[in-house]
Amino acid sequence: MSVELAVPSLGESVQSAIVAKWLKAPGSWVQVDEPIVSLDSDKATVEVPSPVSGRLLEHLAAVGDELPIGATLARIEPGTAPEAAAPPLAANGIAAEVRPKLGPAVRSAMAEAGVRPDEVSASGAGGRVTRGDVARASALRAPAASSAPPAEEVVPMSSIRRRIAERLVQAQSTAAILTTFNEIDMSAVLALRESNQERFVKKYGIKLGLMSFFVKASIDALKAFPAANAEIRGTDIVYKHYWHVGVAVSGPRGLVVPVIRDADRLGFADTEKAIAAFGERARNNQLGADDLSGGTFTISNGGTFGSLLSTPILNPPQVAILGMHTIQKRAVVVNDAIVVRPMMYVAVSYDHRLLDGREAVGFLVRIKECLEHPERMLLEV
Repeated sequence: MSVELAVPSLGESVQSAIVAKWLKAPGSWVQVDEPIVSLDSDKATVEVPSPVSGRLLEHLAAVGDELPIGATLARIEPGTAPEAAAPPLAANGIAAEVRPKLGPAVRSAMAEAGVRPDEVSASGAGGRVTRGDVARASALRAPAASSAPPAEEVVPMSSIRRRIAERLVQAQSTAAILTTFNEIDMSAVLALRESNQERFVKKYGIKLGLMSFFVKASIDALKAFPAANAEIRGTDIVYKHYWHVGVAVSGPRGLVVPVIRDADRLGFADTEKAIAAFGERARNNQLGADDLSGGTFTISNGGTFGSLLSTPILNPPQVAILGMHTIQKRAVVVNDAIVVRPMMYVAVSYDHRLLDGREAVGFLVRIKECLEHPERMLLEV
């Protein structure tokens, strides 16, 4: 009796998934928990493993098909792969898998014709390839495709990209988005990192990055300005007394925003480890729907790609988002003297329905103060 492979549950709000890629062909033998198909949902890309060991009988959906949760993807016949059979014999009595014998003249002919050894059937004595074999293989080959790129290429938009597009349009059309800017002197943070990096790595096994400082500073500012951590729900304001911070990381399908839950309870080392783990899982398409949902505030780091200044867009239903940018040495005035300092422009986009300009500016100034005086975060003052 065959076993069905179904579209798994991919999160509370996910109703369907799109078949992105089949990883095993019909007739293949698979082991239990071996990935068979890759699915795109509106939150993440996931690989669906086989529930049993056996032979994959058939695909019941094609790449690009959108299926509801619970729909059948494939059928698997439980069992064990048979022992490898002896290689079949070719017409000349030589095993088909045996590498053909190629003389110098034949190698030259194959190079001229652009024919690979695995495309040639040997007809000579003792399994030798003749020039005639090369000529026949060359004649059977399909004409080479043109090397010129097509004028246009039509590629279906992935489920994730469609969902991102929908949410961005939703944010623009439903929220009153404004952005306020400031700049931060990163001297103190950089000096603190440099003086403690070796001890930090030795103790925790991970480098001290910049993002953990921004996460801590953001939580400090969110506690000082609770509306930035709230949500508009109908005609109500929902103030959230937990701090789930989304941190944008780069994956093969673009930026995704996994959520560090209860980030206020984590120290610098645990925050860095959480970010590093999310980054690795994003690169391997291993983030699940739960990793990407439930955030109350988001930090986006365009500086990773060299961005000097940008206006981040809200991630509904969140009402505020912080944008980090590249650090650039600039001449600034400190105590009436012109000095060179590592400066970063930062931006906060916010929903003006809930936060007014005074709160938004104060929120960003609070982040600036925390980062220019990081000892305040340690002392909680």
